[in-house]
Amino acid sequence: MEAPLNTNPPFDPSIPSSAQSAYWVGPRHLAGDDGRLYDTVADVLASLGWTSLTLVRGRQEPDEAPEDRQVLRSTVLHISPDTLRWAQWVLPDEPFHLGDLPIAWQISARTDTSSPLAQWSGYFTPEVPGEALADFVLALDARDQPAVSFAGPEVVLDAVTAHGWLRDNDHPADGAVDPTFTSHVAFGEVPPLIQDADLRVLTAEAYEAGPAGWQAWAEPFMGAPCLWAASFGASTPDDLVAVFADSVSSTAPVLRRLLPTSTKERLLRAPAS
Repeated sequence: MEAPLNTNPPFDPSIPSSAQSAYWVGPRHLAGDDGRLYDTVADVLASLGWTSLTLVRGRQEPDEAPEDRQVLRSTVLHISPDTLRWAQWVLPDEPFHLGDLPIAWQISARTDTSSPLAQWSGYFTPEVPGEALADFVLALDARDQPAVSFAGPEVVLDAVTAHGWLRDNDHPADGAVDPTFTSHVAFGEVPPLIQDADLRVLTAEAYEAGPAGWQAWAEPFMGAPCLWAASFGASTPDDLVAVFADSVSSTAPVLRRLLPTSTKERLLRAPAS
């Protein structure tokens, strides 16, 4: 059920999130992750029966008590029952950056268990709306063949334009933007370090364009730092990307207690009863 939204209810970001009032806010693509991106996705994965493993790497000096060990890196790995798909919470693990933002979740899939290598991977920074990432992993889990695409790239743009987003004037087949021109989806060259089975990732020369894949991001104002970013390897099934695009562009309001500083004035919000 959608809640009515208004633009000016009181909201004090200085109050700890545990004491904040809850609000229904929109648009979703500017609503952030409510500070719960790990919990939102991990809870979904647990409900699907995925196994979670915590990997901790550190350094312990001789005669040092275990509790004094220096933890250098840690990550949480979630593995599906068939081991064909996995999700890593890598934010504490000094991940590389996407749009000047650190990667929080890396989600991958392979074609069969004989190879340890991912066929494709998707990368998501903090402030990606948790609902969109939860819908993405639900769709991934439901597939018998997680590395096979069952539709073409057009389904991604169809998903967002169905919610009022606009096709890119110059490249209508490759991108779209929301009506306020803050959030984007685009098909283009994949950023460096994105893991994918497409051999062009490894063989492309410096002067050659690499493989193309879907990217999505929110830029609250022209030239402002991105609020969030997502990148999908070239081999990521287009219909899976479309699930993410459909959810992130949804017009349905989402429940939030903690609003992003850069977009809170652009959000419609109504108290949640």
